[in-house]
Parts: sequence; structure tokens; C-alpha cells
Amino acid sequence: MTTINPSEKSRVISAAEMASVSNISNLTNDRIEALAGGHGMVNMAIHTVVNVITEEVLRGRSLSIEFADARRLPIDDIMEKAIKTAKHSGADGANAALIVACIMYLAGSKAQVGIPAGNRKLGATARMLAQVDRSGVAAVPTAKMNNKISGFPAVVAINQAMMEGRLTSFDGRKIPMFVAGGPVYGHSALGEDFIWPEMARNGARIGTQAMLDAMAGAAMQPKPFISAVLGAAAILEIIHPDAEVPEASGQYGRTSSAYLVGKSAVETAGLPEKIHLKVTGEEYDTAKVVGDVGLIIKDIGGPSVIGMMAFDEIFAAFTEMLSGFSGSPVNTPLGHIGAYAIIGMKALFEHNGDAEKVAKMIAEERAQTTFNPEVALFSINTIARKANELNNGLVTSMLINATEPARAKALHSRAEFAFAQLSAGKTLEEVVRALDEERIAYMEKHADRILSDMTGSETHVKILKIAPGARRTANLAKKYWAFDPLIDISVTLGDKTAVMHGFVHDIIPQICKGERPDIEWAAPLGAVIMDEIAFSGVCIMNIVVPAAIAAAMKLYTPAEAATIAEKAAYVTAGIPGGKAAATRVAKLALEIIEA
Repeated sequence: MTTINPSEKSRVISAAEMASVSNISNLTNDRIEALAGGHGMVNMAIHTVVNVITEEVLRGRSLSIEFADARRLPIDDIMEKAIKTAKHSGADGANAALIVACIMYLAGSKAQVGIPAGNRKLGATARMLAQVDRSGVAAVPTAKMNNKISGFPAVVAINQAMMEGRLTSFDGRKIPMFVAGGPVYGHSALGEDFIWPEMARNGARIGTQAMLDAMAGAAMQPKPFISAVLGAAAILEIIHPDAEVPEASGQYGRTSSAYLVGKSAVETAGLPEKIHLKVTGEEYDTAKVVGDVGLIIKDIGGPSVIGMMAFDEIFAAFTEMLSGFSGSPVNTPLGHIGAYAIIGMKALFEHNGDAEKVAKMIAEERAQTTFNPEVALFSINTIARKANELNNGLVTSMLINATEPARAKALHSRAEFAFAQLSAGKTLEEVVRALDEERIAYMEKHADRILSDMTGSETHVKILKIAPGARRTANLAKKYWAFDPLIDISVTLGDKTAVMHGFVHDIIPQICKGERPDIEWAAPLGAVIMDEIAFSGVCIMNIVVPAAIAAAMKLYTPAEAATIAEKAAYVTAGIPGGKAAATRVAKLALEIIEA
């Protein structure tokens, strides 16, 4: 054991911490500078758009969309500003329109309002302000869920049913001249009580089911929310979306055929009748949300797959985990982070802009709902900081303040641990490996609690082995385990236990082919834990901080420390990047010490 002067200890730890936070890109293997240009994902635009909208609302600006006899409404100014900000944050026109329209809707704007001269729809308004063309639902993709499809299955299924006379019991050939195409049809019993309600129900059911079936056929797990939205959007391309509904179905002037479409889509998809925003608990009618969002999608133009991935993360803000990942227990790549920007916006509205109060609420809630609270808060902090470079605003500043204490504590605890262990004669390899072992144990503890709550039975997960090169011989796959993971995992649910060797490369294919019904129950529980550790590269503190400490202590050169730390990080170093980041940080830490 080496006796260390207390002042020297402080200098080393301070140098390592200062170097680590000098550039946030050095604390993650994700390419967040690319994200700021929209390359890979456009979630920066989610954060910057909520900054714009939140500021406008808290200043008292109205988000109301009206059928006024005017060329321009006050809401147009807000949307135009938000779209410009989204484009500056990496989104192209169609993706900017989609992101802004969806966030405006959740912020409180109506999806539609009006009569023929003066009719306004949120999606169409966003599309026009973004100066992009309409494309049609058939061209709108889903997000990437391993594979991805478009809304075409819903469109073709509805059109096929229409041609076969299955969409409505009414035959257009029998509708008299001057009834068809006029107010006798459109503003009376024929359309409002009979034809459109029937087409809404049938069309949404057929379109939604087609999407569910198509996803299954593309070897994708069917996703109820996006299936319902695209199914709703497809029939809303055909029927009158502003039509009044029968009195038994809703209030006159406030309930349109879009609601009936949403209701049928929700029932077909098996979605809950009500959904609730995380943190605030605000309740939404799912049928209204699906119908309104389907209407937005119908009019929005042609978003890309990454635009629809941002869409998924916007609606990940609900407790029911409708879509996306950033509201789930899993800490995914930083390009998916978005839900808490929406939640932060809504909470600031509810609490009259009290950023300190909202920050505390978000930090506490996220720490309770994730498999790794440290990584969850670190991830929000990192994306909020990068978004703040593009557009400094209330929501991103609040998210930074909410998560900075946890990030600072995580960095300092690693620096203290590394310094103490290295001073006691431990090797850098031993220090890093111990930190990764702690990372796994920390994740397992929180996962046991969360999964037990979800399943209603005592649940335990245990990672038994992590190694690279399960089946591939390429050097990259043999060096970085996330490309070809050799994972052994144990899952216990109540009185059942499944010990699964070769979980990813052996067991999962067997289960998906129906060959292992005996342990099929364990697959989701094991897979969600595998997801968490597979994305460990989002936060590489376990590599960077010990390397910086070791270099500042002059035990190794920066390059040596980085090489050793990455190799020892058997969990964190799942993908490349840690060595380069650790070298930069370690070099700077040494320069700080020697200054």
C-alpha cells in the first residue's frame, strides 16, 4: 500500500473528473455529435421543439387551432418557429412537420377544426409550414423494429374491402343524383348516422388488423399502437374526417368521425381505453389519441424511418409503454432518448413553470422505473446537454438540473474507488473489472424489483456469463461482445427457474421456432435484461474514469491506461469507442496534473 498525501488525492480526483466532463462525447460510445445533425436519429429535434413550445405557452401564447377567416393564426407563428428549430436540429422538412405536429398535439392543440372554408388540421398545417408535399399513408413507414414496414398493408386491405363491398353495406350506385356529393348526404342522417360510422368502424378494424398481421409476417412483434394509428390514418384518407357522429357516440360539434375510427382501431389492437402520462398522471382517452394522431399522420407528408422512430419516442411518454424505449425500464442508445422531454414539458405546464419542482419529480420517477438509474439519468443528461447546444431552453435546462447530481455522484464515486484501489496496490484491470461487476449487480437488483412488480411474482435474473464470439470468427466480433454475444442467464419466476446457456445465439432461435416450449416463459424476462446490458456503451464511465485516474497518478501512460481499461471492461466495452475516449480523457487528466 502506498501512502498518499491528501492534497495529492484531491488533485488526482479533481483532474480526472474535470477531464471526464470536458467533452460529453467522451463519456459515451454513441455518436452524439452525429445526432446533432440528424444522422441516425432526430431526437435532438424533440428536445429543441419542446423548448420552443414550452417557452411560448408559459409566456401565455395560445396553441389553439381555429377555423377563423384568416390567412394566418397565432399558432402558425409558433409552429413555424418550432419547425425551423427542428430543421436546425437535424430534421428534414417532413420529419420536422411530424415532430412538431405530434408535440403540439400533446401540448394541447386540437388535431382538427373547421368548416370547408377555414378548415384547419394540425398535420396539414405543419406540413405546409415545413414546405413539404403530402405523400399518403401507404408511404409512411413504421419505426425500425429490427425490420420495418409501411402503412401500405392497411391501405391495400381497406381498399380491397372497399372494392369487394365489405367496407359499407351501402352501394354508391344506389345513392340518388344530388344526394351523392352534397349536404343531403354530408350533413344529415345518411352520412352522419349510417355510412361514415359504418365505414369508420370497418375501415379502422380492417386497417389495424392488416398492420398487425403484416408485422407478424415480417417477423416483427406486432405493435398495437402504431398499427392502430396507421390503420386509423388509412381509413381517414377515405372517409370524411370532420363528420359529425350519431348522438349516442359523442357530443355534437366536439366529436368527429376520427373518434369513431380511433375507437375501432383501439379495440382491434387491444389497447387500453385510457392511457396516462408518466410523472403527471394526466389521463387521455386512447380512442381520441389514436384517431387524432391518425389524422395527423394522414396529412403530414412523408416522414422517414428515423422520423417515425422519433414519433415512437414522443409517445413513449405514457406509463402504458405504447411505443418506443425511452420511457421503458431499458436504457437504450442515446438516439432514442425523448420521452422525458415530453414529460418535462407537460409537467412544467402543470406546475406553472416551476423547473426546480419538476426536476425533482422527474429524477425521482426515472430512478424508480429503470433497470439502471445511474445510466438512465446520465443518458437524459447527455442528450439534454447536446440539445442545449442547439437550442438553449427551459426543458433541456431543467432536465440537466434534474440529472446532474446523479451524474456527478456517479463520476465521483468511480474516481474515489479507482484512486483507493490503485493506491492499495490493485491493478487497473482489477479496478475496472470490479466496477463492471458492480454494474451487473446494480442492474440485477433493480431489475428484480421492477420485474417482480410487472409479473406479480417474485422474479430474479442473474447474468452467469458474458463473452464475445458466440458463433463468429471475425476479429471485431471476437473482441467486442455486443456484436456476437455469448450470454448465459438464469431467470426465476415464482417457483420456476430456467438456466439458459447460449441464450442469444442458441436458446432464442430455438424458442422462436417453437422448439423449447418448456422455457418459453423465460424468454421475455431474459431478453429485456440482455437488451439493457447490450446497450452498455451508452455510458462508459467505467472505462474512462479509472483510466484517467491511473494516468493522473502516473501509473500508466494515457494510451496504456485506455487500452487496459477497455479490455478489462467486460460489460461496458460491448462496442468500440471506449479506448479512444479514455485516451483523450486520460491525456487531459495528466496535463491538468502537470499544469
